[in-house]
Amino acid sequence: MQQKLLNIHQQILEAKKEGQKLLAILLDPDKIVWENLNHLLDKINQSPATHIFVGGSIVQATILEDLIRQLKQKTNLPVVIFPGDPSQISPQADAILFLSLLSGRNPDYLIGYQVQAAPILKKTNLEVISTGYILIESGNETAVARVSKTKPLNRKDFDLVLATAQAGEMLGNKLIYLEAGSGAKNAVPLEMIQLIAQNIQIPIIVGGGIVNLEGIKNAYNAGADLVVIGTAFENNSHFFEL
Repeated sequence: MQQKLLNIHQQILEAKKEGQKLLAILLDPDKIVWENLNHLLDKINQSPATHIFVGGSIVQATILEDLIRQLKQKTNLPVVIFPGDPSQISPQADAILFLSLLSGRNPDYLIGYQVQAAPILKKTNLEVISTGYILIESGNETAVARVSKTKPLNRKDFDLVLATAQAGEMLGNKLIYLEAGSGAKNAVPLEMIQLIAQNIQIPIIVGGGIVNLEGIKNAYNAGADLVVIGTAFENNSHFFEL
């Protein structure tokens, strides 16, 4: 088990090197219909998913713990926490994306919450993966923008988004996460993904607004190393069935 805990980032790097594309299903504990959880987990096990992300903008710690416990019992996929704040930490998961919201200027989400989380994380065996989180304007206000009290970057300002991603890489982030937001009207522009993929070396995660298999394929072709789907799968557990 310990070996697995230490290698999720390395596995992502190896996949990128070998051209293998990864897929994470994002589960928001607050949106889970618990009576349907076993059915949902069966669908995840039958899907091409390589990872499960768990988290949301506002999640009670006890619900998070309950969901991760069920996931670890009934799936073999790595469980990675995608936290909204320092309360969303569970030692039962395999890893945590240590997010810094680079697109905003709210100090809580740039460094404040990270300072609060560090002593908690030190007491766990979680693999901590430093991740530059960049919110891209998607046509409607998303929960991330509302809760973080920040504005997403303009989806047409490719130069600013690229500079932000490059700054994250230079600061030492291990991953860059381009996020349109949960339930986004528009996904991250493919040309933007391509530009960033061509100009940074670290793996790129893309999520938000991807509603079908074609959207996943297009993000991969543009240069995404790992695609995240959440709302689309939550609304349709038959998402991957042709």
